[in-house]
Amino acid sequence: MNKLLRILTSVALGSAAIFLSSCGNMSSGSGTAFSFDPPAKKPSNPSAVKIHISTGAGKLYVTEGNEVLLATPIGVGTSATPTPKGNFKINSKTRHRRRQGNPGRGYPMTYWMSFYSPAYGMHWGFVKPYPSTHGCVRMPLNSARKVFDMTRVGTPVNVSTSQPWDSTTGAKLPRLDDGPLPNPPNSYMQSSKVFADQEKGKMWNFN
Repeated sequence: MNKLLRILTSVALGSAAIFLSSCGNMSSGSGTAFSFDPPAKKPSNPSAVKIHISTGAGKLYVTEGNEVLLATPIGVGTSATPTPKGNFKINSKTRHRRRQGNPGRGYPMTYWMSFYSPAYGMHWGFVKPYPSTHGCVRMPLNSARKVFDMTRVGTPVNVSTSQPWDSTTGAKLPRLDDGPLPNPPNSYMQSSKVFADQEKGKMWNFN
């Protein structure tokens, strides 16, 4: 009888472990940024909206008061070219922007929101699960469009190593990695079609 009880207890514990493991995998799955479309709540007071960027967790949160309106994985700067930390404000917004300098002149940087001098901003870009930018904050396409529409010039931006939501809301976000994706043809990236597609939440053949 005791042996049977031990067997049943072992099976039950094993099943619980599998269940908990499955739940963890469900909440922290992986994929490319083009398959990610975060839920977003419309702010009731646009002037109260703030952006919080966690460079350590690679997450961005749009908040109004204590409520998170949108949360998304992001790409941030490397240790050699870090994303500036501190308190800033969005100082310019350009919906359809292209890179001005070389290399990569003309490359789309859609939904551009500058927050630190003209050179640093948030925008659409290929997202990787590790620091990989020259200091800008790259967002998935649908995230970038929604954040752009939820903010305005003057919206506060806090960039820190961590944010209060990293262990809660942020921990539930998927791991995104656009690294394995092929580079779209330059003829497409330099065309006006790229902006028309991005407004639909699509791009090339990634969707």
